[in-house]
Amino acid sequence: MRVCICATQVPFIRGGAEALVETLHHELLARGFVSTVVTIPFTWTPRMQILKSAMAWRLSSLGGPAGDPDLVIATRFPSYLIRHPNKVVWLVHQFRQIYDLLGTPYSDFDSSARDRRIVEQVRQMDCRAFSEARALHAISHNVADRASAYNGADADVLYPPPKLTGRFVAGEPGSYIFTAGRLDQLKRVDLLLEGLSRTRCDIECRIAGDGPQRAELEALAGTLGLSERVHFLGNVTDDELVALYRDCLAVYYAPYDEDFGYVTIEAFKSEKPVLTASDSGAVLEFVSDGVTGFVHAPDGKAFSTSIDRLAEDPQLAARLGAAGARAVAAIGWDSVIESLTSTAVKRASR
Repeated sequence: MRVCICATQVPFIRGGAEALVETLHHELLARGFVSTVVTIPFTWTPRMQILKSAMAWRLSSLGGPAGDPDLVIATRFPSYLIRHPNKVVWLVHQFRQIYDLLGTPYSDFDSSARDRRIVEQVRQMDCRAFSEARALHAISHNVADRASAYNGADADVLYPPPKLTGRFVAGEPGSYIFTAGRLDQLKRVDLLLEGLSRTRCDIECRIAGDGPQRAELEALAGTLGLSERVHFLGNVTDDELVALYRDCLAVYYAPYDEDFGYVTIEAFKSEKPVLTASDSGAVLEFVSDGVTGFVHAPDGKAFSTSIDRLAEDPQLAARLGAAGARAVAAIGWDSVIESLTSTAVKRASR
């Protein structure tokens, strides 16, 4: 069976959505599918570029000299606007700036007539695209709930396993807090730094990843007197990432209203507890306060309490991490691939 994965690429930005597409492609190939990935660039400045990118997908054809794909798996906006009689949507996220982020500091859309028109047009496009899909899946209950609330769409949840599934290993509770990911405003690494500045202990912190907020975060660490305790590692190799999870005490991951969050699953696969916030979205589908980690209000002072507690009681960290591993043990690729391809298998067998 030939499968075409449709993906959106924001130029020069790489994150969880890109990792999901690459890993899905690899897993399909490993199971004997003929898989290819089609991407079209996406940007939202100027505003009309949003609609142009959407129309580029709507007007595209996936047929060619090799024939049509048997199945199309579309991911995030606007890739799911592609037309195909056997289209399945695995919804990574919609254009959040005009949905759940609208009216927050994380969206630059306002109440102007121009912005209102684009909001309405994009929402209509999404409703149409979801209604065309033979199956609609979402990467978390958080993403599925948004599609239901804003578009009246009913999506099943398929949690995506991390790229390095099978390579994460447990280690003894270590001597540093770890976090990984893109360094931008939504990830709220500043809360971690504020928490560290208030701890009784002098535990260190290691931060893997890069992004537009790195220089600002490095400056904040200096202002807070954390230059000797906080280490910005930049992008790390897969082997280094596995080791960083293995050897840490706990993992911080408290983004704002996260779609899914590989960091949580990677931490639990490494048997490490996760510190998160009460408004961190899909992270809360896995992190239970006092069971697999700690959930706090999104302020630095609250996080300092849990950091001190874990530093003073490493065995507590070990117990919480082990519970986290049990919570995500069922997340694997076999069931995901079966769910995504079952519609095409049934169609091909007619």
